[in-house]
Amino acid sequence: MVILAFLTTLISLIITPIVIKYAKKLNATDKPNYRKVHKDPIPTLGGLAIFMSFLIGLVILQPVSEYHLAIVIGGFIMIILGFFDDLFDLSPKVKFLTQILAASLVVFWGGLQVEFINLPFGGQIEFGILSSVITIIWIAGVTNAINFIDGLDGLAAGVSSIALMTIAVMAIIMGNVYVATMALILFFSTMGFLRYNFNPAKIFMGDTGALFLGFMISVLALLGFKNVTIISFIIPIFILGVPISDTLIAMVRRYINKQPLSSPDSSHLHHRLVKFGLTHKQTVLFIYALSAMFSLAAILFSMTTVWGSILIFTIAMLAVQALIENLELINSEYKPLTNLLKGMRQKP
Repeated sequence: MVILAFLTTLISLIITPIVIKYAKKLNATDKPNYRKVHKDPIPTLGGLAIFMSFLIGLVILQPVSEYHLAIVIGGFIMIILGFFDDLFDLSPKVKFLTQILAASLVVFWGGLQVEFINLPFGGQIEFGILSSVITIIWIAGVTNAINFIDGLDGLAAGVSSIALMTIAVMAIIMGNVYVATMALILFFSTMGFLRYNFNPAKIFMGDTGALFLGFMISVLALLGFKNVTIISFIIPIFILGVPISDTLIAMVRRYINKQPLSSPDSSHLHHRLVKFGLTHKQTVLFIYALSAMFSLAAILFSMTTVWGSILIFTIAMLAVQALIENLELINSEYKPLTNLLKGMRQKP
């Protein structure tokens, strides 16, 4: 399976230069602006190379699941949405409604739903009639989270690759052949594209790639771990720790600073790291390392005891809070943890 999935890397390496050529002909390029770090227009639509390699991988490996058709059609909808957004810059409303449509297809037609959360000390919280809504919110939220971090050469592709490999490894351990196969096909398709997307990038994945990868990762994460006998949502949240935390931090930042939640800004994690003094490559590699640590935490979380899980969760939250305060991801005055530690040191 792994060897056959690896063939999609070679396919992606062949297809991506062709997409670069036709993206230039269509004038589908990402223009520089005050929020972006590249200085010249870069061809976009790179997600098409990932998607075409993925489709060929599906033909080679032919994974089987009751959810398969709904997932593939949902992914195709996201590709179409991203393609037209890269060409014509669609409104946020159109993009959001289309994302809800793709998520609803998987939930109501495919039948994928998160129906409960397992509690650490026993018992469950049943979602009941809210299970469909929660599942749709998860899919749309993760889709946008991957899209939001697509701000530096190779960043979204690399973070997605780390998440996909983690999902694949854990699915193999749990014997979930379908999720492992789908994740590996996507991983190798993305790695082939990353050869042209890493700094200095020759092509960007654009919304075409970011929305597709976000959608697929959100669905595979739920499908792989929704019935694990611990706090079910925690594992996929850890695996996607960087994009999810960056998105939540952005929402808090905009609320505290009295800005519209949908308004773009230049204070995301990658922006702040560059302003902190890291180079483009250093920033991307730092976030790769952060993503890998979250993935390791997810694997440990699935194997440890309840108290071990609580310890891992607490350490992760403290690390995120320290990062928020040191990089001023909210604002320069938001430093509750720093102020608490200072107060403790000043006590007699």
